[in-house]
Amino acid sequence: MTANLAAQPTLSIVVPVYNEEDGLQALFDRLYPALDIIAAKRRITYEIIFINDGSKDRSAGILAKQVELRPDVTRAVLFHSNFGQHMAIMAGFEYAKGEYIITLDADLQNPPEEIDALTEQLLMGHDYVGTIRTHRQDSFFRKFASRAMNRLRESITRIKMTDQGCMLRGYSRRIIDLVRQCDESNTFIPALAYTFASNPTEITVKHEERFAGESKYTIYQLIRLNFDLVTGFSVMPLQIFSILGMLLALAAGSLFAYLLFRRFLLGAEVEGVFTLFALTFFLIGVMLFGLGLLGEYIGRIYQQVRQRPRYVVQTVLEKK
Repeated sequence: MTANLAAQPTLSIVVPVYNEEDGLQALFDRLYPALDIIAAKRRITYEIIFINDGSKDRSAGILAKQVELRPDVTRAVLFHSNFGQHMAIMAGFEYAKGEYIITLDADLQNPPEEIDALTEQLLMGHDYVGTIRTHRQDSFFRKFASRAMNRLRESITRIKMTDQGCMLRGYSRRIIDLVRQCDESNTFIPALAYTFASNPTEITVKHEERFAGESKYTIYQLIRLNFDLVTGFSVMPLQIFSILGMLLALAAGSLFAYLLFRRFLLGAEVEGVFTLFALTFFLIGVMLFGLGLLGEYIGRIYQQVRQRPRYVVQTVLEKK
């Protein structure tokens, strides 16, 4: 059962693509049959929206051929340059027509066959469907960092997501419309959508090894993404730093009073000089961290007030 792009489909699948030429055909070979089975089983229609995020390989050409092969259910949005995965998903939300929207990575780490489980939850009335990856096929470092950021997020926000790094998620049209109204230049979409959910749920999904290539997220990009998550949803880091600053100021004042008392009582001393150096360097480090944290918030304001487009679409490939 296939959908007509001129009509409003029940389900929209949004797939960001960046330098995935080696794995796209494998994705097509599994995604379309899986969705055809789901459409027939649940008597719904669907569409697939690929967003080419400025790929430097042949991904755009492969997507263009796929639009020609399956024009009834396929569209491809081509970015002018690389704007990042989350901006690609935001563009997919803009072009999606479905009543329910599911996001999916192109690297096949999240099996397309799992879309049926998310669709079932959406049809049952859940407006946000999160996922928890079982038997993750990632390195120890990535799994450790993911768990650490999960704990950090839960401690400073009210957002409850067991596995924040899984992009396979489902959203109702109401959630997507609210997300699109947010004009933030940087955001973490799963967390933002969760804040609007009234009936969220989570399910477990399979996780497979990457079909081809390697992760597009560098260490810096992962840190950058987590900063967006932390600073985009809470001012608690600033409040914690303010409290820490007061405690350190109190400790430094107490130490100064103690050393002054010893000087008058015992006279000039040279002992403890290296301890003072260590304390000084520690306080300098804390101050620099605080400046960086404050700069992160100011930087978000700076990016926002410029009001530059979050992404630039070069063209949209679809059946006319």
